[in-house]
Amino acid sequence: MAEQVRAVVWEAYEHQHAPKQSEWFWILGIMTLSISVASIVLGNPLFGILTFIGGLVVAILATRDPKIIAYAVTQRGLRIDDKLYPYTTLDSFCIDEETISGPKLLIKSTKLFMPLLVIPLPEDTMEEIENIISERLPEEHIEEPFAHKLLEFFGF
Repeated sequence: MAEQVRAVVWEAYEHQHAPKQSEWFWILGIMTLSISVASIVLGNPLFGILTFIGGLVVAILATRDPKIIAYAVTQRGLRIDDKLYPYTTLDSFCIDEETISGPKLLIKSTKLFMPLLVIPLPEDTMEEIENIISERLPEEHIEEPFAHKLLEFFGF
């Protein structure tokens, strides 16, 4: 009888980091200032201020290097860093192998404010991860959200 895998542990960057050129920051600055000024001129100063603050936050986050996160799929649930997501709080899963940035594990949650977890997968342990999760959760076709794909396209 084959020995059952108890857990698969791996580390990955929280997102694919694409170094930004100075042109990227110029475009961000011009767009932010244009929207902010247009909002103020059109009588909506609050939106203009929020747009300006949002542009600054995006610029700051764009310069930050992604941190390495520890992931684990165990018999009890999915662990991301120090947080355990028990299988009772998860609805279904899907392994998407057709993304440009590599295979991803998509997990639908039952929680209202965290509907989908998108986790990068190591190619060498995908089958083991699928075996562990499929014992506890049903597999379902899940699409990665467009907003997530768009952010990846822009290097976030």
